[in-house]
Amino acid sequence: MRKFFVFACLFLLIGCSSSKDQLVMVTEAGFAPYEYYENDEIVGVDIEIAKEIANYMGKKLVVKDVYFDSIINELNSGKADMALAGMSITEERLEEVDFSYEYIKSRQVVIVRDGSNINDIKDIYNKKVAVQLGSVADQYFSDKYPNTSLVRQKKYLSMVEDLKANKVDLIVMDELPAKEIVSANNGLKIIDGYVFEDSYGIAVKKGNSELLKAINVVLERLISEGKIDEYVLRFTR
Repeated sequence: MRKFFVFACLFLLIGCSSSKDQLVMVTEAGFAPYEYYENDEIVGVDIEIAKEIANYMGKKLVVKDVYFDSIINELNSGKADMALAGMSITEERLEEVDFSYEYIKSRQVVIVRDGSNINDIKDIYNKKVAVQLGSVADQYFSDKYPNTSLVRQKKYLSMVEDLKANKVDLIVMDELPAKEIVSANNGLKIIDGYVFEDSYGIAVKKGNSELLKAINVVLERLISEGKIDEYVLRFTR
């Protein structure tokens, strides 16, 4: 998988900084339906939102694909302008970056193998749990259930392979991508209920109030027009 995809040209340099004509979005493109590869192009809900923001600002959108745990550093080092990556708004992250209005409410659910004896959310805490490194699920277990055995992976596909190979007992992740994974992998299922709810926002470097204002103007319009719901439906069919 090539590392960076842009909407006009392919950047081969890791340091892809913004310019007055470009709006650089950083993401981790393994999180369908929000951002994922299709025919060598990154597509998804967050990409459609980012296109609207770039159009509003009169800039060319550039999409940069990195590991999820590198996203905040990309913003704070000036290598990207904004992050759309199904990022949960948390107190810890608010200490490092600024967030837009929330635009998606998400539930963290549990994927297990068919035939698993894990049938209830309360049964997951004494098991071996796969989470994405740096994700809100990682933070949740680390903060609230530090004795849970966590297996942290950078990519969801690695978590799925671990589950299939019996290296972990379950995966905790966002509901919509979890449904995509289960539909694409025989022998897996989502158990009833959810671990917790969270909200997604667009992150920018602290103090970048001009960009944040523009993002919020676009989000307000998209939400009021029902566009984000349309994007979710389009990319989950």
